[in-house]
Amino acid sequence: MSEVGRVSGIFRYPVKSMLGEELDGASLGESGIPGDRAWGVRDEVRADFFVGKRSASLMSCAAWYADTEETPLVPQIRLPDGETFRADAEGAAERVGRVVGRDVTLWPVVSEARQAVPREDVPLLDEMQKMMAREEGEPQPDFSNPAPELIEFYARNGPFFDAYPLLLLTQRSIDSLASAAPESRIEARRFRPNLLLETAEAGSFPEQEWIGRRARIGSAVVSIQSTCIRCVMTTHGFADIPKDPRVMRTLVREAEGNLGVYAMVEEPGDVRRGDAFSLLD
Repeated sequence: MSEVGRVSGIFRYPVKSMLGEELDGASLGESGIPGDRAWGVRDEVRADFFVGKRSASLMSCAAWYADTEETPLVPQIRLPDGETFRADAEGAAERVGRVVGRDVTLWPVVSEARQAVPREDVPLLDEMQKMMAREEGEPQPDFSNPAPELIEFYARNGPFFDAYPLLLLTQRSIDSLASAAPESRIEARRFRPNLLLETAEAGSFPEQEWIGRRARIGSAVVSIQSTCIRCVMTTHGFADIPKDPRVMRTLVREAEGNLGVYAMVEEPGDVRRGDAFSLLD
């Protein structure tokens, strides 16, 4: 076992694509941090949960849990103007919809959430290319052959993740990107990690070398599955973060459009800020 870093931040996002909350500690289970992406905002025209990729204003809304003993967990939502309400309050979806400019509904994790079908005239391929924010001549991400573990995870109808349940990101990677883009505002909030790690590992993006390995974080063990392919959300302006398309140009140039790594929990356990992050194999 080789210690390669420490946990410097733990983050949970109760509603997919909204601002989340920073935690001192968390229990890691099969679905990552309990309550993470446990609610989603569904676009009722396209019948998907990629609203944040199309509407940056959703990222200026914030969500957190005021009562962590409640079952099931129901987040509080705060709109950019300060209006605050529970996600299950009457009219909650309409209020969020006015902010994002779309007809939306709010969904907890239930299998029915994913059963709607987009209209046939929605240009899904064109929209996907736009959401990935690649310019002409830049390599396009390849989503044609998802890993069996990812297919199995999706089949469980769990939280509203784009991929695996945990996103790990090192401060070294953020600093490397910032050095390559001195005119851009580069910070962790753009990239929405669950665990931010301080590490002395060599290389500009050290976590990319951990893919395929297992690691202990606190008392939990995780398996690092894949890189995180980045999309247009990294360029959005939200809260006090400015819109900046240069972020994606730098990501493609310096890191093939990837930043951070996805992981699954092999052995549940607890993690706290300051805990060791150690590679096991």
